[in-house]
Amino acid sequence: MLRKPKPREYASYYGTYIGYVKGKDFIKHLIDLRASTIKYLSDLSADQWDYRYEPEKWSVKEVLLHIIDTERIFSYRALRIGRNDQTALAGFEQNDYVNFYHSDQRTPASIVAEYKASRSASIHLYQNFQKEDLNRIGKASGFDVSVLALGFMTVGHEMHHIKILKERYFPKDETVKEG
Repeated sequence: MLRKPKPREYASYYGTYIGYVKGKDFIKHLIDLRASTIKYLSDLSADQWDYRYEPEKWSVKEVLLHIIDTERIFSYRALRIGRNDQTALAGFEQNDYVNFYHSDQRTPASIVAEYKASRSASIHLYQNFQKEDLNRIGKASGFDVSVLALGFMTVGHEMHHIKILKERYFPKDETVKEG
């Protein structure tokens, strides 16, 4: 039933995210990635959660909150398109969102709990779409996008940001193990 999305099913700039996802079963990736991301984050100290590799870059807390927000937006789009809502859906500016995360007032545990809840909701949503729902195409951010592509984009987007954390935030940190 599952397949890789075709290039006509998403805006070209999402091709990098979709390219991160190996195979056709993005739902299994959603499940597996949840476990590896939680494991990776559990090895971070409290100070590491607030770390920025450059002053203007996001903290680890902000990166995870961005992953959560993007997943919610992609899932909302998938829900609307999957239910055959033909309304064109607006884009979002990620940098505008980060200003309202209040991450300095959040604990790592509260952010991880929110991540788990968001991921569980996404998994249930995608598991219950039928083939015709996954193949349905709508408009978001001015581009055609399928429900299937949104699932792959969710996985690839997280993989992209976890890769950045591992390469730019903690590249030589022996206490943080590969997820």
